Amino acid sequence: MTPDKVSYADFSKLDIRVGKIVEARKVEGSKKLLELKIDIGGTVKRAVAGIASYYDVDKLPGAQVAVVTNLQPRTIFGLESEVMILAAFANEKLAILRPDAEVETGAKVS
Repeated sequence: MTPDKVSYADFSKLDIRVGKIVEARKVEGSKKLLELKIDIGGTVKRAVAGIASYYDVDKLPGAQVAVVTNLQPRTIFGLESEVMILAAFANEKLAILRPDAEVETGAKVS
């Protein structure tokens, strides 16, 4: 299945940045969700992500990740998720998208 094409103008509306996870915890009452506090360049935002089965919550703080910063907030399991981490899922494996070298927190992804 080929997804619908979007214009470059539509794509450029997304604000994708490198964030640094400063805090991670399991969401009480959920087996799949983690609450992540992510610094996106001087501002800390919350992401609620279904990655608990794939990542050790204690190893996430300090990791740099790609995040979409300008989506409408969404309430997930009673928590407001303000940003979305980008990840790939295939063959029962999940991989968070990360820079291959450390870059400035808040750097724009283009």
